Amino acid sequence: MNEHAPQRRAHSIRLVRYAMTAAATAGLALTAFAPAPAAAAPRPDTVQQRLDALVKDNGVPAALASVKGRDGRNRTYTAGVGDLATGARVPVDGQIRAGSNTKAFVAVVVLQLVAEGKVGLDASVDTYLPGLLRGDGFDGRNITVRQLLQHTSGLPDYMDAPALADFTTIQYRWFEPRELLDGALAQKARFAAGTGWEYSNTNYLVAGLLIQKVTGRPYGEELTKRVIERIGLRHTYVPAAGETALRETHPHGYLRTAPDAPLVDYTAMDSSMAWAAGAVVSTNTDLNAFYGALLGGRLLPAAQLAQMRTTVPAEFLGEGVRYGLGIQSRPLTCGGLVWGHGGTSPGFRTRGGVTEDGRAANITVTVIPDAATGKRLTDAVDVALCR
Repeated sequence: MNEHAPQRRAHSIRLVRYAMTAAATAGLALTAFAPAPAAAAPRPDTVQQRLDALVKDNGVPAALASVKGRDGRNRTYTAGVGDLATGARVPVDGQIRAGSNTKAFVAVVVLQLVAEGKVGLDASVDTYLPGLLRGDGFDGRNITVRQLLQHTSGLPDYMDAPALADFTTIQYRWFEPRELLDGALAQKARFAAGTGWEYSNTNYLVAGLLIQKVTGRPYGEELTKRVIERIGLRHTYVPAAGETALRETHPHGYLRTAPDAPLVDYTAMDSSMAWAAGAVVSTNTDLNAFYGALLGGRLLPAAQLAQMRTTVPAEFLGEGVRYGLGIQSRPLTCGGLVWGHGGTSPGFRTRGGVTEDGRAANITVTVIPDAATGKRLTDAVDVALCR
């Protein structure tokens, strides 16, 4: 829209070379008595430093990351405490609720259907879901599939409905997708379709319904078959109806209801409130693999991948950010772009993505951060990709 393996930290060792000077006539003899080169103290890892700072300075319970560097090596990191009640360590590459990273998965499935000739990007939503979208200032006959995927539909966000105002009361509540949609339809359009950009979870709620109508199968089944199993994401899944616990080792996720309020353990939850907008469970490493496979052309034909990467300004998400079809680009301080999405679920926030040359990073914190902490999380991704 989100058990205790030993903690590992990535280290890099820098060897120091010593220059020796000697007379030409005695050089070989001198080297026999020279001290052996010594290894310097381990150089601090900048990613680990950033994760430690998020815990120490910003107060997040835990942070965990997976980074694929310029050398092609994958490194994992942890900081903080995986379970505040027991003090257990953060499991390396533990499962997390991936939140709105789900939107990139859903967009891939829709674009696969486009490639198969079953969906038209510029066809109206009414073509597939007749009569579904009718409300104050919006009409499904005037909203295209592309506008859903790019957040240019003007549809209001169902997350703003009164039923979802207090997460503490709905942690284990089951929502039907139509019930969530009704919360959006009761609101006024944000703008006329195609005339603006605004992030709305409703767009991907409707995209999930579209997938089900066109394929005749649950959206989660299609996502699993077409994406997760296709590229072998072993730790990623769409929760089954009524499933509340995470399946594998994981850090606990926490909800802060007020600045000075105690944290609420929100690890277990009914993710139907997020559905096709944010229900996927994954790991940082699996998310790196997903975005790498996506940009590498393993999930979409070239024509649909090009459409996905055709972007519009989305400065609300950050300076220089642009939004495509279920994916966003963000400029890096070292040049180039990182392509990904990021996600927030009660208890977790993830930021990251991949670069054109194959670098990848995803970092998760186990609480929804405030604005300052959220920026430090995004900056940590930049550090991971630019070092």
